[in-house]
Amino acid sequence: MKNKHFLISACFIVFLGSLLLFNLASAQKKPAEPIMLKLEGAKLAPVPFSHTSHAEKEKIACVVCHHKDKDTKEPQPCVACHMLKEVKDNAAPAKEAFHKNCQTCHKESVAKGRTAPVKCNECHKK
Repeated sequence: MKNKHFLISACFIVFLGSLLLFNLASAQKKPAEPIMLKLEGAKLAPVPFSHTSHAEKEKIACVVCHHKDKDTKEPQPCVACHMLKEVKDNAAPAKEAFHKNCQTCHKESVAKGRTAPVKCNECHKK
């Protein structure tokens, strides 16, 4: 009888361990929080960006910003496609891409009655 309880307990522990390892292996790589969106030569301060507040709290899908990434578990930084100044493969320069994507989303959120920064100094804080 003791062997039966031991065997059941051991199987349960192995099952939980396997489940934990599977979850760790399939988890997305998360960057440090917040990341600083900083462009060389910019006139305004860098923008702190939190993946946690955007992806987890606001439930914005990763592909909204990482729209060209084929592997969603290893997303590339924006500047992998959006160069600092020049256009590469029809991808807008980083500043233009950030402003278009971020401002559009923030303005849409405000129009829906949600809080989001829409003025320059609300994101570019000194």
